[in-house]
Amino acid sequence: MNQQIGRFLQQAAEARRTGRHGDAQAALAQLLTLQPGEPQALNMLGMMALEKRDFHAARDHFLGATASDAGEPALWMNVAAAQRGLGDAEGERSALQRAIDIDQRNFMAQLRLAQLQQRLGETQSSADSWSKVLALSMGMRDLPVQLVETLAEARRFLTDHQARLANMVEQDVAPLLADADMRSQRRFKACLDKEFGGRPLYQNQCSGLHYPFLPADEYFDRDHFSWLVQLEAKTDAIREEFLGLIDKQGGNVRPYVQQDPGTPENKWTVLDGSLDWGAAFLWEYGVRNEAVCAACPQTVAALEALPRADIPGRAPSAFFSLLKPHSRIPAHTGVTNTRAIIHLPLIVPPGCFFRVGGETRAWQEGQAFAFDDTIEHEAWNDSDHLRVVLIFDVWNPHLSLAEQQLLKQFYATADASRAQDALGAGV
Repeated sequence: MNQQIGRFLQQAAEARRTGRHGDAQAALAQLLTLQPGEPQALNMLGMMALEKRDFHAARDHFLGATASDAGEPALWMNVAAAQRGLGDAEGERSALQRAIDIDQRNFMAQLRLAQLQQRLGETQSSADSWSKVLALSMGMRDLPVQLVETLAEARRFLTDHQARLANMVEQDVAPLLADADMRSQRRFKACLDKEFGGRPLYQNQCSGLHYPFLPADEYFDRDHFSWLVQLEAKTDAIREEFLGLIDKQGGNVRPYVQQDPGTPENKWTVLDGSLDWGAAFLWEYGVRNEAVCAACPQTVAALEALPRADIPGRAPSAFFSLLKPHSRIPAHTGVTNTRAIIHLPLIVPPGCFFRVGGETRAWQEGQAFAFDDTIEHEAWNDSDHLRVVLIFDVWNPHLSLAEQQLLKQFYATADASRAQDALGAGV
């Protein structure tokens, strides 16, 4: 019986291929007499009816095929095509959903559903479906030109939809947002930007110790640092000391980037040994630079009044950062998220900017801020003048005092172990 059915199917397929539709239908009719409801025969009859735009007959044949083989998604896709020809949107939706229920990764079923929803004006549903289609298309190669154009239209549709939705949400939340505190405003705006594709979220990337479960925030809230106002009040005095340092000593300024000989070319190569980004250190990894500190007593006093970390050989660090005109510090990340980095802008011509993660700020002279340098950040000076910022590190404000003490002991033990290894090796 199976061989006989196979012969009839082969005859019908050949007759259809050569345009002998009557012969194809006759062969399929004989087959269905032998085995009523045979799904391949009914599907072929349905395809022939579709070609003649006899959508009623096509739907009946396809539904007959699904009655025998309900688990074949291609048959439900064909039902959907017939229902679309009949203008039966709900019938088309139901058939497409049956195909998707069988295989959620059915690319064409998801695409046809997105198109249907868009035609019906179901904007949010179509946006959700188009998002699935675009996700499924990732990694697909050698796409037909028409499909490439369809996906490009989908991206434009999603972009426009997101913009309209963002505008609606912003209008609706505006009164509440205006009454919220600055911290809530900043975080909620970042939430909306991420939701509507306006910005990515950045995570900590630590080349050294990564302390778990600390918030991965780009800029720390000022509320964590009650002493920032006290520091900002010293801006003029600190700036004057910096200018005096430069005039009298050349500032003990050295290139900030100094790579070991033989280092392969990398993003820092252009700044290696260059004073385009220079630094005059007051403290460097916990070691005091007596010459610079002696020239800047008010700066030293201001820093020593703050609750900085004190880890021998590691912290604190504090320096004047000099970025020459038309220079750029490439995007990079720091060593450990156990610290916060403070910037006190001293000399900032227009055209100087600083990006941490997804937020870019223009420095404002005398307005300090704190950020997490294990989140990608970069800086640039597009002006014709020097930019100078006082930079130093403190503990991450989300660490408890107990955690600070534990970390200090951890570093002490680890460094003692390394020192012992060096002594044993005769270094």
